[in-house]
Amino acid sequence: MAEGKNEGQERTEEATPKRQEEARNEGQIGRSRELNTMALLLTAATGFFIFGNHMVSNMSWLMTQYFSISRAKLYDSSLLVPLFLQACFEALESIGPLLVILFLAAFFAPMLVGGWMFSVKALAFKWEKMDPVKGLTRVFGVRGLMELLKALVKFSLMVGLAIFLLWLKMDELLYLGLNGLGPGMADAGNIILWSFLLLSAATILIAGADVPFQLWEHAKQLKMSKQDVKDEQKETEGKPEVKSQIRTMQQELANRRMLEEVPKADVVITNPSHYAVALRYEQGNMSAPRLVARGVDFMAQRIRLIADQNDVTVFASPLLARALYFNAKLDQEIPAGLYLAVAQILAYIYQLRASRRSSDMPVPDKPTQLPIPAEFRTE
Repeated sequence: MAEGKNEGQERTEEATPKRQEEARNEGQIGRSRELNTMALLLTAATGFFIFGNHMVSNMSWLMTQYFSISRAKLYDSSLLVPLFLQACFEALESIGPLLVILFLAAFFAPMLVGGWMFSVKALAFKWEKMDPVKGLTRVFGVRGLMELLKALVKFSLMVGLAIFLLWLKMDELLYLGLNGLGPGMADAGNIILWSFLLLSAATILIAGADVPFQLWEHAKQLKMSKQDVKDEQKETEGKPEVKSQIRTMQQELANRRMLEEVPKADVVITNPSHYAVALRYEQGNMSAPRLVARGVDFMAQRIRLIADQNDVTVFASPLLARALYFNAKLDQEIPAGLYLAVAQILAYIYQLRASRRSSDMPVPDKPTQLPIPAEFRTE
């Protein structure tokens, strides 16, 4: 888009599909980091509820197993590395299910807004990102202010909810010291787990407010000026002068092909000065004469000139010339209502050719009263 040329214009128009597609190809799509954070935190809290007991028991067993190594193994350097690798593998196996669901959440959460997108252009290095002036503008601009306000709201919400949870669980926290180590650890873990889940659930409110804002901000950034829309339409549909030139070239090509058919015609019927139509008829191959060329004024002169140069008979009949010009289509058979009039002309031409080849054949009389129906007459 020619955004640089139209920076002074107010962008009031919604982005066109082409503009949206260009922005998407450049990696500019609406994304919400708060939505990703919410998905990861809720997934982690849910994963701890599902796999928590399994992970705690496995990790407790691992610590007991590998922190009580015999003296002989401890001083055998050839066993330390295999034991360490085995412990790492078993620890990874314990937390593996949680890591898998966290990976899936991190992968699919961004697709909830904007869908799947991979752009090489978005990964390319851009010098403007290194510009300190633009960096300060981003930090202290409207967007930076909104991010600061959003961070303050998140902090206030989380701190307020944490204080509320501490007040709510105050009695349970005070009684932890009266329990033994095992029950106390279990109760503390249960309090921490539920508190983590509730704090994670609070991010739903943050994401619910951030997603519409990010979509609105993205749509605002893609807005176009009226001139941008006009320029895009020109690029999409073609500039008027270019389209006019193409139409002119197409017309010239069509006229050239049409004039190439004039030497093959049997007769050219003229107005005699303004209109000219060329007809061709092959007995046995055509059911009716066909219009192979037609023109008015300058084109009519060219048709008559080519006909004279190629010994094609030129027949002056103003009414029939106009009737064929306005009612017959190029490279198609003439209307049935004009069959009789054209047949008389073709018969005259065939007899004229025969008289020229043989002196015994009399010169035919030129037909003058051609039967042209009223609906085909054009005065």
